[in-house]
Amino acid sequence: MVENDFDPLSLDNQLCFPLYAASRELTRRYKPFLDPLGLTYPQYVTMMALWEHDGVKVGELGERIHLDSATLTPLLKRLEAHGYVTRQRSSVDERAVIVSLTEEGRNLRERALDVPRCISRCVTMTPEEGYQLKVLLDKLISVLS
Repeated sequence: MVENDFDPLSLDNQLCFPLYAASRELTRRYKPFLDPLGLTYPQYVTMMALWEHDGVKVGELGERIHLDSATLTPLLKRLEAHGYVTRQRSSVDERAVIVSLTEEGRNLRERALDVPRCISRCVTMTPEEGYQLKVLLDKLISVLS
């Protein structure tokens, strides 16, 4: 093959692979900080969304964190078993399930405040590089959604 030929199946030419590898590695870095909180990374993301907007429909929560209900429902059941959230049918629309933080779930936020700072120490990027990367990733998510 000529050096200038583009191989569409070369791993080095894929956008998806570095995104996948970076996501797995970054998620792995969260584990030692989330284990003391009793949370997995998807549970942590769910809790962050609820700390921002408490008392939301399961569907709205799923849209916010890009999880379908088949994935989100068992995750919410585990958070409910931990005592962090409650799930109740809406009094307005019984088809809708509302997810709300418990007092313990709200208090967990204080214990999680240091997680972003700990992660930022694991990532050796400048704040500007991190911001630029986030903007590009948000754009990619928007385009793909």
